[in-house]
Amino acid sequence: MRLITLPLALLAATTALAAPTPGVRGDWKTPTSSIVRIASCGSDVCLTIIKLSPTAPETTDNKNPDAALRNRSLCGLTVGTGFRQPDPGHLADGHLYDPKSGHTYRGTITATGDTLQLHGYIGISLFGRNETWHRVPATTPCH
Repeated sequence: MRLITLPLALLAATTALAAPTPGVRGDWKTPTSSIVRIASCGSDVCLTIIKLSPTAPETTDNKNPDAALRNRSLCGLTVGTGFRQPDPGHLADGHLYDPKSGHTYRGTITATGDTLQLHGYIGISLFGRNETWHRVPATTPCH
């Protein structure tokens, strides 16, 4: 019995260690209940709104500083660009666009399990704003 238990325990430990950490990529619910997908876009990682909250007060990018872009839909809008991924749980050196204000910030993103911490800032990262998102199952994108 002991000879069987040891190999099974080693197999279980090896399987647990080999299980991938979910990391930052995937679909995430914002505090306003919209869904944002984090995925590759070329050599970078980007964030794209794939589902608007049913209670979203706006459906277009009407706060954009570029008047020519104010009529574009928020559904499908890329709100995070230029991120590099130093490891599965982090994104760095990117830019976050806030359609509620029309401002773009430098940003970092850290995943811990099913929680995502975004930090947007201007200038140095010591100052800025944090926001927490939560992982959701894969969501069908809006059109």
